[in-house]
Amino acid sequence: MHYDLYFISKGIFKMDIKAYDHIRSGGAGFYEQKRGLIAVWGKEAVQFLDGLISNDMKTLEDGQQILAAFPNAQGRLLAVVRVLRQGDRFLCETEESTRGKVFNNLLRFTFAGDFFVEDLSKSYSCFELFNTSEPPASAGGVNFGQNATFIDFDKATAFREQLNLIDTIEIPDELHEVLRIESGIPKYGIDMEETTIVPELGLDGLISYNKGCYIGQEIIARIHFRGHVAKRLTGLSLSAVVESGTELTTADGKNAGRITSSVYSPKLERAIALGYVRYDYLSEGTAVLAGTEAATVTSLPFL
Repeated sequence: MHYDLYFISKGIFKMDIKAYDHIRSGGAGFYEQKRGLIAVWGKEAVQFLDGLISNDMKTLEDGQQILAAFPNAQGRLLAVVRVLRQGDRFLCETEESTRGKVFNNLLRFTFAGDFFVEDLSKSYSCFELFNTSEPPASAGGVNFGQNATFIDFDKATAFREQLNLIDTIEIPDELHEVLRIESGIPKYGIDMEETTIVPELGLDGLISYNKGCYIGQEIIARIHFRGHVAKRLTGLSLSAVVESGTELTTADGKNAGRITSSVYSPKLERAIALGYVRYDYLSEGTAVLAGTEAATVTSLPFL
């Protein structure tokens, strides 16, 4: 097939095409990974959390979840989290690489009031589910939807077996990377880091501009109300896969940004990438160069 020949000619890893086709045709799959899960509770939990994250904790109702960022005082990113409310308890899930930052950032406020924090990460196995229904209540654990389902560690083996019985395939790392980029999901340490200003991520629902003060709020609000970010994470369609860090330039040699992640998409039959593009070139369809390869700015997600 066309994409098999592409991988061979470019010397790129040989992805499991059968598994890819299974997922992209609506078949069920799961990806097991380490993620952070941190519990917060106490009479002042809403107050303290609201002062630390970019979204409005005061509006979060029982059973609901929100996407948010932990900024530092300069409005730069410490972590992206999802916060799920369970009665008077709040559960924050985040990438394994940012788990320590989130926990330590929360822990320092436990001495200031009625506010408690516990790292639950080692008590659960985390599954990302594709094209399958929510796990049964009997599985135990915490469900953030298909993005992250935390199963009690001692029930994880039975849960895997249950998934296999309903023709749910296990997704290998290489395939998950392709699916991640096709879905426009940034990864900490690759597509975002501590130098990233939170609005540069461009993630829907990440920031509330109507809530009160929080750490980094002044800079984030100033960008929103007085202007725009200098660059933003977006998608790019490419003539070939390029390395992370490849610079983007215009036809006349002006700097237009840089690539952060790049893969070949079998479904789209072209190379795609995530990258930061400077404001002047963010319009969809803008043509730039990624090194020597042709690139076109594309909205996210790709699929």
